[in-house]
Amino acid sequence: MKLIFASDSFKGTLSSAEICTLLEKAAKEVYGESNVNCIGLPVADGGEGTVDAVLAAKHGERIKVQVHGPLMEEREAFYGCPDPDHAIMEMAAASGLTLVPKELRNPLNTTSFGVGEMILDALNRGIRDITIAIGGSATNDGGMGCLTALGVKLQDESGNPLDGKGMNLERVRNIDLSGLDPGLRKHSIIHDHIHDHIHDHDPSVQDIKLTIMCDVTNPLCGVNGATRVYGPQKGGTPEMIERLEQGMQNYRDVIRKELGVDADTIPGSGAAGGLGAALSIFLGGQIRSGIDTVLDLIDFDKHLADADLVITGEGRADAQSCCGKVLQGVGKRAKAAGIPVIGLCGSLGEGAEKLLDHGITKLLTTSEPGMPLEEAMRRAEELYYRSAVRMFKEWGKE
Repeated sequence: MKLIFASDSFKGTLSSAEICTLLEKAAKEVYGESNVNCIGLPVADGGEGTVDAVLAAKHGERIKVQVHGPLMEEREAFYGCPDPDHAIMEMAAASGLTLVPKELRNPLNTTSFGVGEMILDALNRGIRDITIAIGGSATNDGGMGCLTALGVKLQDESGNPLDGKGMNLERVRNIDLSGLDPGLRKHSIIHDHIHDHIHDHDPSVQDIKLTIMCDVTNPLCGVNGATRVYGPQKGGTPEMIERLEQGMQNYRDVIRKELGVDADTIPGSGAAGGLGAALSIFLGGQIRSGIDTVLDLIDFDKHLADADLVITGEGRADAQSCCGKVLQGVGKRAKAAGIPVIGLCGSLGEGAEKLLDHGITKLLTTSEPGMPLEEAMRRAEELYYRSAVRMFKEWGKE
């Protein structure tokens, strides 16, 4: 019997890899060690834990790098190399909201500079295939900080270079791309709109592939844009939001005037405080679903071959689980292969039943009725293992 384990972490309690271990132990207890072939595949949806999940599945290398954090403080970040030619990153490792103390959260002051430093570090190592998850940002700088670290000069009306912070969106008047790696420019949206002498058409320039893991479709500006939707979560007051929105509109207009691209027409350009726009327009990044990208990176479809059952899950499943989360992604792939999927979750919220339309065959919980959340989290390992044993016994009778 071939069993595939591909569960998201239970945040604050069990990692994806730990869940795989518990499921294997439970399966062998119920069916006998020689009767099961257990394939544990740590997964994530493009949020926190994505790098670790891919590295665990691919046995890759974790790279430490010194960067500047959201407030330009020096700090250590990391990214992963599932193989020598490919890097996978989480922007939150360098510019994440959790890196900023609550009392200092102000999107006028934060920058994505450290994200650019991570990308630059990978390029300097000769890596030409980069995947970056852009959830959890502390920034609303339009990706200016990231671009600045990569050599782009964003200038004010006097030609002075600007720091890549949210407060400087309103001051941008000109964009100088001469310092940007020609390999990044080669496949960017702006390539046909720039005409300089920096080897853009040199056949010796190495291609650079950039994949953006993103599951939101917000435009850069407007009522559904980066600032108005996500700015308040990053410490933005109503006054800050108005200033940042005006600045973001100015930034959008300068891009449109100088490069011929309207950022608001690109779904996901408003993700991560506008980093989605910077990565896609300036660096040629292609936006993809986070969970689909992860499943491809870990060769999930190949592992599905001849499987009898897939177990997935997350800490709490609800209607949002159908919006690019692990259960939906795993369920869709398994359904296409004709394989049943059980979702074993910590708890179920409103709308969780909608997952049954996305390939999940059955939903189960590990917490007991009426159990306080604190107790369920404290006993997470015990409760998960007991539930897994019960699940396998019941499935074996079906």
